[in-house]
Amino acid sequence: MTPLPAASSPVRVGLAGAGWVSLHHLEAWTALSGRARVVAIADPDIAAARTRATAFDVPAVYDSVEAMVAAESLDAIDVASPRDTHVRNCLLAAHRGLAVLCQKPLAPTVSEGEALVAGLEGRVRLMVHENWRFRPHYRRIGEWLQNGHVGHVRTVMLSLLTSGLLPDVDGRFPALERQPMLATLDRLLVMEVLIHHLDTLRFLLGPLTLSGATLGRSCDAVRGEDRAALLLTTAGGAAVSVIGDFAAHGHPPQQCDRLEILGTSGRITLDRNRLCLAGRVTGDETIDLAADYKASYLGAITHFLDRLADGQPFETGGSDNLETLRIAEAAYAGWTGA
Repeated sequence: MTPLPAASSPVRVGLAGAGWVSLHHLEAWTALSGRARVVAIADPDIAAARTRATAFDVPAVYDSVEAMVAAESLDAIDVASPRDTHVRNCLLAAHRGLAVLCQKPLAPTVSEGEALVAGLEGRVRLMVHENWRFRPHYRRIGEWLQNGHVGHVRTVMLSLLTSGLLPDVDGRFPALERQPMLATLDRLLVMEVLIHHLDTLRFLLGPLTLSGATLGRSCDAVRGEDRAALLLTTAGGAAVSVIGDFAAHGHPPQQCDRLEILGTSGRITLDRNRLCLAGRVTGDETIDLAADYKASYLGAITHFLDRLADGQPFETGGSDNLETLRIAEAAYAGWTGA
C-alpha cells in the first residue's frame, strides 16, 4: 500500500462526483483543511465540477476520474458519484494505490461488492462512507447500549415516514426536488435510504438476520419501491422491525427517524428531534437535527483520516459493509417492481 504523507502534510484528496451529496462532503473536508485538502474534482458534468470547485477553492477540475487520477498527485479518492460508477472508480483509485472512501452502497449488487472487496484487499485501504451511524445522537445511543442502561435488548422498532413522494400544491414531489436522481433508481427506498438505517442498527445491535420483507410502490414518479417493511433478528434473539414509507399522508416531507429500543430494564426512544432514556438511568434531550446531519459527514471523514493515520480497521470497511449490503439486497427477493 502506498504510504500516506507525513502528519504535517495534508492528505491530498480527489473527489469523484459533483452532484447533490458532494456539497456535504466538501463542507466536511473543508472543516478538516488542516489534515486534508480536496485538490481536484471530477464529474462528466464539467460545469457542475467547476461550480463546486469555485465554491470550495478547489484548484483543478476534470471531466473523468481517469483523467483526474492520471494528472494529479493524490493520496486518497472520495467516491461520491452514482452507485453504478462506484466499482469502476474504486478500481481506478486502487490501480494508482490510493486510499478509497466510497459512498454507499458500495456496489449495485452483493456479487459486485464482494468482487471489489476481494480485489482491493491488501492493495489499498477501503472505507464505505456510511455516515448515518456517525450522527452524534446515534453515537450516544450506542454508548447507552454499551453501558447496559436498558439491559438485554428485547424489541426494536425503527420507522422513517415522510410525505416526500406525495405531490405538493404545485404538483411537485419534495423528495425529488431535493434529490432528482431518486426517480431513476430501480432499487430506491431500501438500497438508497434504509440501507443507512440497516447499517446503523448493525452498529447499535450487532449482527442482524433478515427474516422477511415486503416492498411496494404507489408513486408513479419513481421507478423503485417507495415503501418497505423489514423484519430482522439480532444474534441475541431480539425482534427488529424497520418500516419506511415515502408517501405517508400526515407526515412532513423531511426525513426524520423514529426509533424505540425496549430492553429488560429500560427504554430508549428517538422521536424526530427528541432523545429519551428511561430506566435505572434517565435522560431527555432535544437534538439539533441539522447540526447532527452535518456532523455525520464530518464524523465519517474524520474516522477515515484517523484510521489512515493509525492503520487500525475502519468501522465501515469493505468486508463489514458487505453485511449491510447483503441484508439490503436480500430484501428484494421476490420483488418485481409492481
